[in-house]
Amino acid sequence: MKDRLKEAMPFLVLMCVVAIGIQFIYKPQTRESIIFFPINENVSYESATTLLMLQPEKKNDHYEVHWRVSSKLDTPAYLRQDVGFLYMNGRLKGLMNEWEQDTDQIVEESTIKGKESSILQAVTFHYSEIHESDTEFTSAQKMSEDTLYVIDSNFSPLNAFRQPGSDTEKEWKNILDKVTSQQLDYLWEKAISSMGITVDEYTPIPLTSLPRFDGRPLEGYTRQEWDRLIGNLWEGLYKNYYLGIKKEDGSVVESIDSAIPLLLVKKDKKEVLVLLVDQYGDASLLRQLIS
Repeated sequence: MKDRLKEAMPFLVLMCVVAIGIQFIYKPQTRESIIFFPINENVSYESATTLLMLQPEKKNDHYEVHWRVSSKLDTPAYLRQDVGFLYMNGRLKGLMNEWEQDTDQIVEESTIKGKESSILQAVTFHYSEIHESDTEFTSAQKMSEDTLYVIDSNFSPLNAFRQPGSDTEKEWKNILDKVTSQQLDYLWEKAISSMGITVDEYTPIPLTSLPRFDGRPLEGYTRQEWDRLIGNLWEGLYKNYYLGIKKEDGSVVESIDSAIPLLLVKKDKKEVLVLLVDQYGDASLLRQLIS
């Protein structure tokens, strides 16, 4: 019996290798990827939130802001994914991406450090890919955001607020808003001028302001048209911004420290431009045709 097993061993090993190979080849591979499919009107998000919270104590002379993203669909989805960006004074300082298969809920958390008074703005796209059958795919999507002003001054205790509750906080908000807006406007206007964009033909929307249009289409768009535009937009942002800014020559520059992207929605509803300015001040343009 032992001799027979010894003779058969190479064959058994080969069969195991073949079986493993077949299993590997045909096993479905699921990976994170935002792809717009028609919106499923029969599912909805029970919750979708982005939250920034200042930690009460400094560490090594830095303050810390806890960044939490969570969302829950009312039914399990084939793929759940949340993608988030966090900006500090108009510059990208944090990226977040969590995905899970066959679930309804996602929670992701991170911590961002800072050393001076800042305005923090976080924006998230909550995405679900739903398989009605082996050939019928739909999706569900939602956006959320949060803004937090952190005051780190030698003349007052560490403090944070969303809406100012005192004259001092109002003054800080005005200062931080003005400085950030001036820097962004300079970068955007310079890029628009260099690319010869006729800005009057577009409606400008900073990416951090986009969640305000969640469920409230831009004037002139139907809900269905706007949902498709948003879904396709985030698909492009994930591939060409989250994963790195792709240049015309094929090179890729990381998006960290880039400016808040400026979305330019053409008023004749023919296209959307996404203006990207990287950490070196170089501009790139993503173009999405609206069908």
